[in-house]
Amino acid sequence: MKEQVTIKQVLEAADETERKEKYNQYVKQTTPTFSRLANTARAFLVGGGICLLGEGCNQLFQSFSLDEKTASYWTTLVLVAAAVLLTGLGWYAKLAKFAGAGSVVPITGFANSVASPAVEFRAEGQVFGIGCKIFTIAGPVILYGVFASCFLGLLYWLAGVIGLL
Repeated sequence: MKEQVTIKQVLEAADETERKEKYNQYVKQTTPTFSRLANTARAFLVGGGICLLGEGCNQLFQSFSLDEKTASYWTTLVLVAAAVLLTGLGWYAKLAKFAGAGSVVPITGFANSVASPAVEFRAEGQVFGIGCKIFTIAGPVILYGVFASCFLGLLYWLAGVIGLL
């Protein structure tokens, strides 16, 4: 096995060829390795677990005599609140590191993406930290979502006015 190369050794190499060789060795030894199968399994299990939790909540709320639509609203609320709470406690980042794409199940991933900048910049204060940074990721999604829904609503209305619907 080759010796461990430090960045200092790379910088102190005598000539360009040796520097390139030591640099390549350094990159190879510091680049993390991963297993696609293990990553896929973790993503599947965690993402499936989040979806299973959502379905369990939905069934629980329906057992309280709520109609399907109302139960879905409460399920969404619980999943968003849980994701924001886990983000605030710093646990969602650990879950995301373990699960990879499995933690980006739409509703919880979006809640995490909204809460993360607010948590990260809270030291800058309520207004300039949390208030300004909370929408850095979600802001464009909300903005274009509102504009797209207005545009599509206008098209739907026009189609009704001219008798297409």
